[in-house]
Amino acid sequence: MTIFAEKRQGTDTALIAGVAVIVAMLSIVPMLRLAFEIVMPQGSLSAAPLRTALSGSATWTATWHSLQVGIGGTLLAVILGTAVALLVSLTNVRGRSTFVLLYVVPLLIAPQVTALAWLQLFGPASPFLKLIGMAPALGSKNPLYSTTGIIALLGVQYGPLVFLMVRAGLRKLPRELVEAALSSGASRLTVLRTIILPLMTPSIIGATALAFVSCVGNFGIPAFLGIPAGYLVLPTLIYQRLAGGGPAVLSEVAVLSMLIGLIAMAGILAQDYASRRRDYRIASTSLPAAPFELGRWRALAEVAMWLLIVIVLVLPIVGLFLTSLVAAYGVPLSMKTVTLANYAFVLFDHAAAKRAFFNSFGLSLAAAAFAVLVAVPLGYLITWRKRWWTKFLNLSAELPYALPGVVLAIASLLLFLKPLPIIGLQIYNTIWIILYAYLARFLVLALRPTISGLHQIDRSLEEAAQVAGAGLIRRMRTIVFPLVAPATLAGGVLIFMTAFSELTVSALLWASGSETIGVVIFSFEQGGDSNYAAAISTLTIVVIFALMLLTNLFARSLPNGVLPWRD
Repeated sequence: MTIFAEKRQGTDTALIAGVAVIVAMLSIVPMLRLAFEIVMPQGSLSAAPLRTALSGSATWTATWHSLQVGIGGTLLAVILGTAVALLVSLTNVRGRSTFVLLYVVPLLIAPQVTALAWLQLFGPASPFLKLIGMAPALGSKNPLYSTTGIIALLGVQYGPLVFLMVRAGLRKLPRELVEAALSSGASRLTVLRTIILPLMTPSIIGATALAFVSCVGNFGIPAFLGIPAGYLVLPTLIYQRLAGGGPAVLSEVAVLSMLIGLIAMAGILAQDYASRRRDYRIASTSLPAAPFELGRWRALAEVAMWLLIVIVLVLPIVGLFLTSLVAAYGVPLSMKTVTLANYAFVLFDHAAAKRAFFNSFGLSLAAAAFAVLVAVPLGYLITWRKRWWTKFLNLSAELPYALPGVVLAIASLLLFLKPLPIIGLQIYNTIWIILYAYLARFLVLALRPTISGLHQIDRSLEEAAQVAGAGLIRRMRTIVFPLVAPATLAGGVLIFMTAFSELTVSALLWASGSETIGVVIFSFEQGGDSNYAAAISTLTIVVIFALMLLTNLFARSLPNGVLPWRD
């Protein structure tokens, strides 16, 4: 019996150690490699890369631009997302489930697809504007090629992120506080100003920090809207430096990526400071507050809701789809000019596009499968085996997703620039380095719903199996995973949707033969082939929306909050 117990204990220890090593390799090791390159470039202590990167005017211009669009995009996202959350959560508007599903779609669509859709909607060659007779003259500047355009699209992209976080907070709003204020004669506006918004401050502050980090680290929107206008932010400056200098400039761009990371961390620290200035905790819990009756204003509020969906989702997608149906730039859309040739070209004729579909599908599926397998034992350790080191393990898993994707991409480049020790395997300039970055970046998207699912599961079955002598691996396989599988698999679906057309990481890591869908879309647009880019983008939107609807069919089997679009 003692031998079996020792063997089982050894197996359990090996599983825990294996999970810890995986997290360390995906998070701690690349960040240490990045820090090492900044302090000791090429193996010797030197401040040359630091001086080179920080002495150039382009660095500080790009930093200022990053702060501009980061702060501007965040403010717009917070205002838009908070207002929509208050309207949907606190009032008796109808059709909120469908509205939430549609409003969250822009968050799940890749930023470069969002940028392309809006460019094709407002550009001088827009088939949509030509159809309604409002197209500007060919050759005129697209109004989105500007700071204002970047800020506007960042606000549209991350408004749903703020909406989801504030809405989650509103669901915990104590009913008795609101009803007590109303019964005391306070108006709804007074209740909103003096009770609801103060209680929602932590949610709003947290959403603000997350939106700021997302805006600062965004590559797709500033690349599509900023590069043509000569307006560079730090991620696009890094891209241009790498494209022009290759591995020789890695030390310099490591400093630039550190600068992005510092800006992002400053936003997170500011959020932490603002949250600690007051105590926002609620002493009791109750049912959610009853919705405010809008009366004769309800119809107007619902019109505003659906008008917002038309503006931020329907019109850009329509503009993108119509662009994909014309043969060339500037050709007006009619029954004589409509064609599916662009779809045929990207699906069957263009070698890089065909590879990109295969690569993106394989990378997304592999990242999702890996995350599902690792998230269960990792979530188990964090949730049910709390030790002094489990919090550090959780923070380590969160780090690659919390920091801008550019930081992880540069760290991955530095880590795998030389062949792997001992085995001598070279993954630099191959598809495997992209897979590594995806595994690191998206693991947390499966971990979070797994932890939520474990918190809602009664642990008695697992404890009974442990008392009966079942080892950790057997308990994982027969009890824990079956119970938490719906939440974990839903996280895997989210990973697939997020990674399928990802660009920020792959734009810095791809090489010939390892193109992804996001890279091909970017390359087509940069080369002036907007019609081909529109065709691929339309296909990715169809895939994402189909997955959302398919996952929605199983929503009743999932814990609350796993599907962000589920009301």
